[in-house]
Amino acid sequence: FGSRLCKVQARTPTETTFNLLSSSILAAMASPADKRKIVKKRMKKFPRFQADRFKRMNPAWRKPRGIDGRVRRRFKGSTLMPSIGYGSDKKTRFRLKNGFYKFLVRTPADLEMLLMHNEKYAVEIAHNIGAKKRKEIVERADQLRLYVTNRFARLRAEED
Repeated sequence: FGSRLCKVQARTPTETTFNLLSSSILAAMASPADKRKIVKKRMKKFPRFQADRFKRMNPAWRKPRGIDGRVRRRFKGSTLMPSIGYGSDKKTRFRLKNGFYKFLVRTPADLEMLLMHNEKYAVEIAHNIGAKKRKEIVERADQLRLYVTNRFARLRAEED
């Protein structure tokens, strides 16, 4: 992630400093302690049977219960039904792609809970937090060497 930011050619001096800053910040952050590979058995959603035929029908999965339903009877070539076998490994369930678990933060005080867990949890700032408090949270997260997933949200470049 950090190397991709450095490869992008900067057009202005502020973009150059932004790229250098972001790569140095990412280098200083902790990496996950548990580096095991996350295996997803299925990435696609399970669509509700015949939800593509009717606009009024929500595509969220509902189990078919009809007496003659070919999906319920698991006929070959019909829509797949979710089952327990598609579940993730218990040790890697709920992990982000970077190996951390997500931790939702609303105040800078919430970060103190993660004082000793910077190699397990990544911080995600809640969507309804303003720019001023976001800046405080990001600064405190940097002090604690915490990875912030949405650190550049609502961030404006300061012009001198």
